[in-house]
Amino acid sequence: QVQLVESGGGLVQAGGSLRLSCAASGRIFSINGMTWYRQAPALQREFVAAIESGGGTNYADSVKGRFTISRDNAKNTVYLQMNSLKPEDTAVYYCAASIKTSIGAPAYLYWGQGTQVTVSS
Repeated sequence: QVQLVESGGGLVQAGGSLRLSCAASGRIFSINGMTWYRQAPALQREFVAAIESGGGTNYADSVKGRFTISRDNAKNTVYLQMNSLKPEDTAVYYCAASIKTSIGAPAYLYWGQGTQVTVSS
């Protein structure tokens, strides 16, 4: 059906940068909003950033000015450029996308499997 696959996570020192990617594949008619979330150990999953199909963006206060979300509609891919990383950014990062699989179908929210980001101090 539809799959979302994240990549780009890893270990980085504080102050460093990483770029996450999330590619959607399968039976896709259209993709509406695409969103990044993260979940640190023992904490709830939290919103990080979102981008609409038209390019409008929204960020959590904790990442404003440091993270940038973008998308390539031709590739069904969303990116998260993370700069000035802090140890508190350490988490599993998940992407989610609102996807219609056909012209008459409702949009459903699909999730990726997550990618680990670890920021050392």
